Amino acid sequence: MTTKIHLSTNEAGRINNLLLTGGQTADVKMALDLLQGIRANKLIADKAYDSNWLLYYLDSENIEAVIPPKKSRLQQRTTDYTAYKQRNVIERTINKLKQYRKIATRYEKTATSFLSLCCLAATFINLNL
Repeated sequence: MTTKIHLSTNEAGRINNLLLTGGQTADVKMALDLLQGIRANKLIADKAYDSNWLLYYLDSENIEAVIPPKKSRLQQRTTDYTAYKQRNVIERTINKLKQYRKIATRYEKTATSFLSLCCLAATFINLNL
């Protein structure tokens, strides 16, 4: 049994939202929850977030989608790969989160305890401690 950490950050790497799901949960299912309470004009995400319903939602909210298309997509879209390079900010933030040994190895037995620990680590990251 595994756990996935889903998070959204701003352009400076500050964590806005942090969610936990089971390891088998598709990333795109958590997209709307990650966008809750955030005013954004651009969403930079990996191929796991390439779905028509999310692209339609982002378009209706006037949010630019910087998501590379999956190879299996019938109609390939263009992607601004210059803007996509900014995705390294989220990857670096995830790596900072996993520097905490209890998060990297998931010592906590319950999801509530693990989420609490992730939130504490996210607070330290946001405060640059």
